[in-house]
Amino acid sequence: MAIPDTAEPQAVFRDDAGTLAVTLAGSWSADRAPRIETLVKEIAERVSRSARARLDLSAVERLDTLGAYVLNRVKHDRESAGAAVEIVSKRPEHGVLLAEIEIHDREQPVSSRQFRIVDILVRIGAAVVRFGRDMVAGSMFLGEVVVASASVVLGPRKFRGPSMVNQIELIAFNGAPIIMLISFLVGCIVAQQGIFQLQQFGATAFVVNLTGILILRELAVLLTSIMIAGRSGSAITAEIGSMKMREEVDALRVMGLDPIEVLVVPRILALVVSLPILTFISAMSGLTGAALVSWLYGGIGIDTFLARLQSVITWKHFFVGLVKAPFMAFVIGLIASMEGLAVKGSAESLGRQVTASVVKAIFMVIVVDALFAMFFSSIAM
Repeated sequence: MAIPDTAEPQAVFRDDAGTLAVTLAGSWSADRAPRIETLVKEIAERVSRSARARLDLSAVERLDTLGAYVLNRVKHDRESAGAAVEIVSKRPEHGVLLAEIEIHDREQPVSSRQFRIVDILVRIGAAVVRFGRDMVAGSMFLGEVVVASASVVLGPRKFRGPSMVNQIELIAFNGAPIIMLISFLVGCIVAQQGIFQLQQFGATAFVVNLTGILILRELAVLLTSIMIAGRSGSAITAEIGSMKMREEVDALRVMGLDPIEVLVVPRILALVVSLPILTFISAMSGLTGAALVSWLYGGIGIDTFLARLQSVITWKHFFVGLVKAPFMAFVIGLIASMEGLAVKGSAESLGRQVTASVVKAIFMVIVVDALFAMFFSSIAM
């Protein structure tokens, strides 16, 4: 049985050529807190009357966090007042403990809140650097997905058919009701606002042209892509991120399986298959809402709406809206999977990557739509 240390903390003061030398001895630990508090007050008073001081801990038999902390505070306070205080010891363990206390006890400087143009430029530069790194990482991940997809094509046995079917059910079948509802409501709103504005010019019938072209070319695919990015894209990131946190992705690599082939490729293919289907459903729902509002507010019968729609809409409008869907689905799946694999080992990281996945996916969906709009306008479609 260990005999407890009963040595009382001590401090001996002497003048060493103008320097206050304080020799400490005994046990400077938490069980001697009352005595340590008294000695620290005395040391602080004497050190405050000297320009230079040296605290020697070589004779201290026992030093814990409490003793190191109070001595470090004395040193810090006197140095803040302009004095020079030195803590020395021949025992290396004392130096290690004091160094750790110094690091954790250091006060953080108060940052100035002044507005500076340089700070704005620094933030813009940092954002540009992050964007560049994201583009490079995205290009590298795109290459990995392409290689994995080629491997699946060359070796069909590697293809995870049940996983893809399950993802199609989650994305297309389970997501269809909410997309139908939102598209129906947006179609109603667009038709209503169009009727109210066109009535001023006696051109209410042109609401069919407005809603038909707008929904088929732009609104259906955009609404569907944004909904899928927020619903399915976030789910993909959370699923893969959770597997990354539980080290299941590393387990796949240990078993000789490629996580890109097992986790990413089936989800991206499911998105590419599901998004055109949902886009078609969204377009039909939007046109249904527009036809209903045109009948109720504009006095345009359903048969008249359909006849005019058939005369105005050509296969080009339908094709322009539908051809965008696979590309947007690929972008959503790529970003969602990449952000999921970027998750670290904390729940905070998972939430941050899910948020980044949704924001980046929606942004890229709009960028892809703008690129397609410029392309189709250049070829007069």
